Amino acid sequence: MDYKNYKYILVERVGKILRLTLNRPDRLNAVNPEMHTEITNIFHDIRGDRDADVITITGAGRGFCAGADLKEPLPTDKEKLDIVFKEAREILINILEIEKPIISGLNGPATGLGATLALFPDIVVASDRAKIGDTHVKVGLTAGDGGAVIWPILVGVNKAKELLMTGRVITALEAKEIGLVNYVVPHEALDNKVMEIAQELANGHKMAIQSTKKAVNLYIKWMLNQVFDYSCTMEYQCAMNVLNG
Repeated sequence: MDYKNYKYILVERVGKILRLTLNRPDRLNAVNPEMHTEITNIFHDIRGDRDADVITITGAGRGFCAGADLKEPLPTDKEKLDIVFKEAREILINILEIEKPIISGLNGPATGLGATLALFPDIVVASDRAKIGDTHVKVGLTAGDGGAVIWPILVGVNKAKELLMTGRVITALEAKEIGLVNYVVPHEALDNKVMEIAQELANGHKMAIQSTKKAVNLYIKWMLNQVFDYSCTMEYQCAMNVLNG
């Protein structure tokens, strides 16, 4: 599998481990429309990559991912906006359909869509410098790209509602305390910890690991099917409201 055509995602192979790095460091890896399409496509491509057994994802520079790039306004053309929301669902489905374990390494802030990209993988390792929050409501949008699905599963319904409705950004240590992330490590130890877990999984029983992940993800996919269409529809309506002033 060749990933050379990706502009905003760096791909490196280390044995059976495929390392992804979101690569817009000058914007804290905020997602523009082209990068949004790349994220959609790369998780689809990885599903068919027979040379990779474990995936890791992190961000270049000081941030993991600052969500959508607010310096690049939402498309005003309805057809283009429809594509963005169609891709939003595909990103989550593609992540959940990958049988290979995925580990996210939060090297810095993960907000909005960035928080979703951080939390939908299977294991989350955070630097002690990282912060995380679903900030959609801060810009007048419903938490519709997966936040309303994954946060209640990880931290419980009431805590999820508190954090999603306020759009509060919390520290890595706070996230660990409420079960949002698995590990918090010193910043300089982040990559080593991510690779330690990745290597342990790569050395494990492939079929058993992948089938276990698939079994657990059946529940998450069920939740996605129950919640996502409504939350994404409301995010779309909020976006149209913002565009129309």
